[in-house]
Amino acid sequence: MPRRRLFADLSPLRESVDFRWLWAGQSLSAVGNVMTMVAVSIQAYDVTGSSIAVGGLGLANLIPTLLLGLFGGSIADAVDRRRLVLLTSTGLMAVAILFAVQAFLHWDRLWLLYLLTATSAALAAVDGSARRTFPPRFLPARLLPAAAALNQLSFQVAIIAAPLLAGVLIATVGIGAAYAVDAVTFLAALAGVRRLPPMPPVGGGATFGLRSVAEGIRYAARHPLIGMIFLLDLNATALAMPTALFPALADTHFGGGPQTVSYLFAAIGDGGIVAATLSGPLGHLRHQGRAMLISVALWGTAIGAVALTTHLWLGLICLATAGAADIITTVFRATILQANTPDDLLGRVSSLDLMVGIGGPNLGNLRAGTLGGVLGPAPALLLGGLTCLLGAGLLTASSKTFRRYDASR
Repeated sequence: MPRRRLFADLSPLRESVDFRWLWAGQSLSAVGNVMTMVAVSIQAYDVTGSSIAVGGLGLANLIPTLLLGLFGGSIADAVDRRRLVLLTSTGLMAVAILFAVQAFLHWDRLWLLYLLTATSAALAAVDGSARRTFPPRFLPARLLPAAAALNQLSFQVAIIAAPLLAGVLIATVGIGAAYAVDAVTFLAALAGVRRLPPMPPVGGGATFGLRSVAEGIRYAARHPLIGMIFLLDLNATALAMPTALFPALADTHFGGGPQTVSYLFAAIGDGGIVAATLSGPLGHLRHQGRAMLISVALWGTAIGAVALTTHLWLGLICLATAGAADIITTVFRATILQANTPDDLLGRVSSLDLMVGIGGPNLGNLRAGTLGGVLGPAPALLLGGLTCLLGAGLLTASSKTFRRYDASR
């Protein structure tokens, strides 16, 4: 019998040298990526003094991701994925160097920031689709939940630590230093991939093109597990994403200012890092579909509960609970997808997962912001939580296959 663990299961790092190198490189690179995200937002505001200009960076990132995401998966299913990731990572490092150069030379052009952001997003869409095919190639199915949890742990550390590091560097050295760190961390990501063996798709792969893209969409839509994980994720993020409401919520509901806004954002991240750290038991859960249904329902309940209290400390506990539920959802989404998708389709289905993971929260924040402007932040938050909970209930009732899915069979 496997030994039960409370803390994150490190077995993937111990048992696979390939995963160990890949994880280390991605973890370091994630810190650099978040630092660039912070730096470009600060620079855009410094150049224009406009929050609208900063918001435009979101569109510059989202549009290339959605347009190229599906084709990125088709490319990943047609070529050697290791070689593709080496190419895209080199391109991303070059973009990070250009970010640093323009900052050190004080070019200060908003259009250039948009262009570099869009180019980075386009490369990342292809890179991410290919990278997500790696773990099933060198890890057994029993370790996929642990691997997904470790990836989430490193990401949560990055989104908490990297903004602090970026703030110190920008204040003491300048914005260019934050971009330069991002460029250097890509060396770690490249090193982690270079030592991997060639990874062509099993069976020779599919021909790149629209027909290949359509095949991936059909597979995901018709599969009783894959289609459901995407619907559940969209149900959680598109209906109950709360972050666009945080500034107004801090002001009108909790009676605070910018510091309160930072507490609200941090609470979700803190809950996520606690869940990822204590993710050991997740690897022993056989009924992963049921666990994902429960975690989505918990996310909606926790988000809605924030609107029912004016005590900040209680609201932060609710948001931390939501952050923990989000990690559980993400871990099982990745595990179910990787364990139930044939290797020759994994790039295309992973690209759909990437698009859902990016598009859902953006749609959710658009919905939240619009409803918040009409109803107020607290009612909008409560409505989002309730509709998410209702959606989770309907999805639970609609799929006996997903409820009864047993990963051990």
